[in-house]
Amino acid sequence: MSSYQSRSGLGIASQSGPVYGVISSLDDPSAVPSDFARCAVAEPSESELSVFLTWRTIHKKMEQKYCSVLRNRSLIVDLLAIFFGIGTWLGVNGTFIQLPLLVDEAPEGWSLPSYLSVMVQIGNLGPLLYTAIQKYSPRKLNDGWTIHGVLLVGAISCLLTAFFYNRTAEVNGVDHSVALLVLTIFTALNACTSSVLFMPYMGRFKEQYMVTYFIGEGLSGLLPSVTALIQGIGETSQCVLVNVTETGQEIFEQQKVPPNFDTKVFFLILFGLMVLSYIGYTLLNALPLARMEYAKVTVSDGNKYVYGEADNQPPAEKLTRGQYTYLLLLIGAISLFSNGMFGSIQSYSSAPYGSRSYHLAATLSVIANPVACFMAMFLHFTSLRLITVLSIIAALLTSYVFTTAALSPYPPFYDHSFGGILVVAAWTLLVGIVSYTKLGITTVMRSQGGQSLVWVGSITQLGSTIGAVSIFFAINYTDMFQAAEMTC
Repeated sequence: MSSYQSRSGLGIASQSGPVYGVISSLDDPSAVPSDFARCAVAEPSESELSVFLTWRTIHKKMEQKYCSVLRNRSLIVDLLAIFFGIGTWLGVNGTFIQLPLLVDEAPEGWSLPSYLSVMVQIGNLGPLLYTAIQKYSPRKLNDGWTIHGVLLVGAISCLLTAFFYNRTAEVNGVDHSVALLVLTIFTALNACTSSVLFMPYMGRFKEQYMVTYFIGEGLSGLLPSVTALIQGIGETSQCVLVNVTETGQEIFEQQKVPPNFDTKVFFLILFGLMVLSYIGYTLLNALPLARMEYAKVTVSDGNKYVYGEADNQPPAEKLTRGQYTYLLLLIGAISLFSNGMFGSIQSYSSAPYGSRSYHLAATLSVIANPVACFMAMFLHFTSLRLITVLSIIAALLTSYVFTTAALSPYPPFYDHSFGGILVVAAWTLLVGIVSYTKLGITTVMRSQGGQSLVWVGSITQLGSTIGAVSIFFAINYTDMFQAAEMTC
């Protein structure tokens, strides 16, 4: 029978904090919702030979496996977790995706991305301040109310950006996009703080909901990209015949294509998505249905909590100090490249193969993130060996895309269609494997307690900052990367 159990019921001192838990037995009708009554019931075991020879048996076993993924979860909580995850990096991703239009109006021109990158790094003051208060202040911040404030800051900054993104002011005698730069800081406060705040909060739920939260985080990049494609930002110019010489040679010129709707509408759409994320979190935090999906967890001192035995059957294996350090360093290194560098070098890597390859690489790599997280719902893993293998594959793919970027505008096979196919496939696989690996590391660290997820978020942001600053100087102050010009 499903029931909440108090901490005193476990025979442990009650002053450390409450325990929320749901224990379901096989006789509990709520453990098997009617929606999934069609799931196959386990049958008596058959010989291994019959399993391989009988398709019907194989089909039933696969059905049992996938139905078990859906049976022990609430689809409503899954949906709310996805909405919650969308509100992480939505504003920052949207701002950078809108750059082809923003630079046309900004006095900084194409140096605007450099300024925006600095503003995003200032946003790291948010997680630093939060971590300092939780560690040194005698009064800890309440995670629930802090998340409300962070999401409100993100939503309001998107709303104000829609109306003030093109407002300029004179600084030291030079015009700058002051409004956009300042609002980007607040947008980044929401994004950066989510790494050390949202993940630990989701750790209070059963393990499977961390996956759907990461699907939402992936959608925070996919949804602005889809919106930009509808806007027409993917094809910002077209070749137009402007003249014909006396010898009959045709002269083409690239001309801008007006978007289907302007930047103001784009940021209003982002504001609507942020409101949806806020509503999702509010319901996730308040609905009794969502609270019933809490893990058996002891909550104390902000986000420090420990899982009870009922939530981990069999009990989660305790990591050694070396394994713990290894995973933190690994996710820091992965974040250094994936969060800090990939976005900056993707155009150098794929643009030499043509505009179609560039847009395919950018679009499919964004789609690969939520798809990889969705696959993790059915192909779940917590093996350190598999995490290491996937990291090695990601390192090889990273070496390839960095090589193509460094050799721009003449990377390998730049004048063959095979080269374009290869670079698009490399970027798509790379982002998918990285997303899948990060989720695996986060799942392992979640089982070590809530404070471990704070460390994961902090190291993620540290790695991202180092990567972003490093690639900023590499691109702007060295000749390491040369842009490929789009010609008619």
